[in-house]
Amino acid sequence: MDKIYNLTNNRKIAATEWGDLKDPMVIMLHGGGQTRHSWKGSAFKIANLGFHVITYDLRGHGESFWDENGDYSFNSHKGDLIEIIEQNNKKANLVGASLGGMISLSLAGHKQDKEHCASLTMVDIGIRPNDKGSERIIGFMRSGIKGFSTIEEAADAVSAYLPNRKRPKDTSGLEKNLRLGNDKRYYWHWDPLFLADKGGNIKEREEREERFKQLEYSAQRVKAPTLLVQGALSDILTDEEKEHFVMTIPHSQFAKIDDATHMVVGDKNDIFAESIAKFLGDNIF
Repeated sequence: MDKIYNLTNNRKIAATEWGDLKDPMVIMLHGGGQTRHSWKGSAFKIANLGFHVITYDLRGHGESFWDENGDYSFNSHKGDLIEIIEQNNKKANLVGASLGGMISLSLAGHKQDKEHCASLTMVDIGIRPNDKGSERIIGFMRSGIKGFSTIEEAADAVSAYLPNRKRPKDTSGLEKNLRLGNDKRYYWHWDPLFLADKGGNIKEREEREERFKQLEYSAQRVKAPTLLVQGALSDILTDEEKEHFVMTIPHSQFAKIDDATHMVVGDKNDIFAESIAKFLGDNIF
């Protein structure tokens, strides 16, 4: 079921929900440049195990609002997440991929938060991403700023970026991550201002490092049950970032998904969903 969350200051968040509202809640937050639709297969499977699952487009992405000032900080994303949790009036089991994971971590470790987070699952992201891997993602995102003449052209760009994944014949799923501009070109469905603070100059790099410092403090405060999921072929969560995470949050559990890159959900959706389901089953019921 599709739903619009009306937040303060007339902010609107587009969401899709599965399962019974009476069941424990799982909120799944996608990565930067993606939309809520990336979770569809996993969300359906987890809901069938007895969970109320919410996926939503982060601010600046998909059908959710785009901030006119380009405010896409962790704190702003966290504020949106808190409002959605409070509107549902129950704690959330947070499942976050990449950017969504860092947002989830910032809430799970927010002054020893006890009101909002029941558990935390980080999907191929540690306390900070590997710098080289992060640069590769940002480079891919920037490469599409001028748009694509056809959906097939966009599919070709994705295939070049993800050579390990077989190019799908059906591009209907990709269409949900694109928007048709007035110039009849296809653009990724996110606000270009989202990339404005990605370390392009000294000030941006300093602000970026400060955000990661705050995430480090958040990680040190996490008390909720925690799962770290790693794609075995990932260049974002390498073993170095993995070891730092489990040392900082020593009670965390760990699952490695073989033959998966940073795009764990798309690469090995069934195995990923099983890992999440087992963790939630062991820690929630």
